[in-house]
Amino acid sequence: MTLVALLVAALTSAAGHCAAQSVPTPKAAPKGRDGTQLSASEGQRGPQTTGTTQTVPPNPVIPDPRRNVPASIFTTFDANQKAQAARVSAYLSSLQTLVGNFVQVGPDGSKVKGDFYIQKPGKVRFEYDPPTPIDIIADGSSLVVRDRNLATQDVYPLSQTPLRYLLSDRIDLLKDTNVIAVSADDMYISITIEEKQALIGTSRLLLMIGAKDGQLKQWTVTDPQGYDTTVAVYNLDATKKLDPGMFKIDFTTYPSTPPG
Repeated sequence: MTLVALLVAALTSAAGHCAAQSVPTPKAAPKGRDGTQLSASEGQRGPQTTGTTQTVPPNPVIPDPRRNVPASIFTTFDANQKAQAARVSAYLSSLQTLVGNFVQVGPDGSKVKGDFYIQKPGKVRFEYDPPTPIDIIADGSSLVVRDRNLATQDVYPLSQTPLRYLLSDRIDLLKDTNVIAVSADDMYISITIEEKQALIGTSRLLLMIGAKDGQLKQWTVTDPQGYDTTVAVYNLDATKKLDPGMFKIDFTTYPSTPPG
């Protein structure tokens, strides 16, 4: 797996190329927005973050590809944008654990589903529904993309993946990341983070938070080639206690291969 592929794989796009379910492709987002819309509400799995119920997976909406224009190095934000960014930072910092389901749409429109488990700082597990044979596990320092069918896994430093922003114990987006866009409407707060690396290129992470309930709804990672992978989350539970063993990386059953 190349370093470019890492940026997408780290936010679960690797599985989108392994197996796709027969699900209609989401419609494109309204033009001219730096964010996307998501028909999602939380519920169902134990004590929920919003107290509502969700029986149908959300239908992610792919961002308009034309939004990825070069960012100005002189980007400034008004008081309202700073307040929105602070709200998202406070929400992300408040989370210690988060469990739920996800729907992922790859650059080719393929759609896969699964479950995810987050325990901060630095630990996450994505389990894809069959027939996709992929698990993604981070133990606090390393992240592996595991293929259950081949019994192999690729290992990456967690610090080199965009996923670290969601897994940080505490974060101030405007201070700790390169935020290039902040927008809000009646439905969502959208924040775009840009990251430039000499050997890889420029990647972007678009976070979407519900404007009313303040909960995580969706993220989109754009790799240096301009390809988007969108992950929408639902059935969120921020109260469940997790077994630390589920974040342990198995180097015995799954021999590891370095990216390349």
